[in-house]
Amino acid sequence: MSNRFFEYLEREHARLDAAIQHEQAKLRPDGIEIARLKRLKLAVKDQLTAWRRDEIGAVA
Repeated sequence: MSNRFFEYLEREHARLDAAIQHEQAKLRPDGIEIARLKRLKLAVKDQLTAWRRDEIGAVA
């Protein structure tokens, strides 16, 4: 995985976090939308974790 893709994943993770916070701050937050965003954020985090694990393994 390239560094550009890793940087994209980091930006996407931050964007999803901001979207979750924005939705939660609403007078009537949409629980289904929040759950959807959290699932996406977790998937991105899993990809980041896997990438880091692979990078550490490649160095060792």
